[in-house]
Amino acid sequence: MTSNLPIEAAFGAAVREARKERKISQEQLAFDSGLDRSFLSQVECGRKQPSLVTIFQIAKALATTPAQLLAATELKLNL
Repeated sequence: MTSNLPIEAAFGAAVREARKERKISQEQLAFDSGLDRSFLSQVECGRKQPSLVTIFQIAKALATTPAQLLAATELKLNL
């Protein structure tokens, strides 16, 4: 059974959880990834769809891999 959660919201939740697990703020993630904090906030809320390049930037800043972020997204979607 799949979730009714939009993919963008599931990805955003995965990013938020990874960030909180590492105990870093959105500001720190923004600095480390070279992205704007307000953009990251919108990603975490599921309002923005990051590009593939942006997913790699976020993953690197979180000391994880894009594959791990996408796997966490899949779990949230019950795929």
